[in-house]
Amino acid sequence: MELLLHSIKLDWPVLLPILVCSILVVAVVINRFSFYKRNKRDVVLFIPKLQKELAKDNLQGAQSLAIQCGGVIGEVTEEAVRIFSEQRNGFSRSFDIAAALATRKLESHLTILGTIGGVAPFLGLFGTVVRILYTFQDLAVQGNQSAAVAMGIGSALIATAFGLGVAIVAVIFYNSFQSIVKRYEDDFQLIKLLFLSFVDSEDETTVTSPTSNAI
Repeated sequence: MELLLHSIKLDWPVLLPILVCSILVVAVVINRFSFYKRNKRDVVLFIPKLQKELAKDNLQGAQSLAIQCGGVIGEVTEEAVRIFSEQRNGFSRSFDIAAALATRKLESHLTILGTIGGVAPFLGLFGTVVRILYTFQDLAVQGNQSAAVAMGIGSALIATAFGLGVAIVAVIFYNSFQSIVKRYEDDFQLIKLLFLSFVDSEDETTVTSPTSNAI
């Protein structure tokens, strides 16, 4: 504890950026965790219900189901119903735009975690180098004092440990949140494939109808 207080007292200018990074990490983690929790939906139960409404060609029922679902999944599904009712031929491209916009919401602020995960160790290393330089300077002025050297080197290593700790936490949550975003993207693809299956079935019906009439 004495070494930590000594490091904070002497090296606070170089520790301050790492402290700011740690505050940003905590803020982003709380923000994203809260956002994902609010938007969490059981797609396994939602998709079959949506499929039944589309099979009955009940677009109003499908839209109501999307509104009841809510969250990012509900928003994307609601947009999919609108596109399906207005422009079925260009459904795939229009849906990809809606899904990409929703993905941007999901990925918001994640770059902060990725950047801090890469930068924080270097900030800690910079603090260590600065403290070691001051330690050698003191050693040159005061002479050979092993206790002072040990205190200086120990204080220097705290900056590296602090930077590594912040980076490790940032990378862990960055990878965890990226996996959550990937699951949402998979859910969007399921919704897209569901709607496209009905678009394809209608196209097949349109193609086979003239043949049957000719016979």
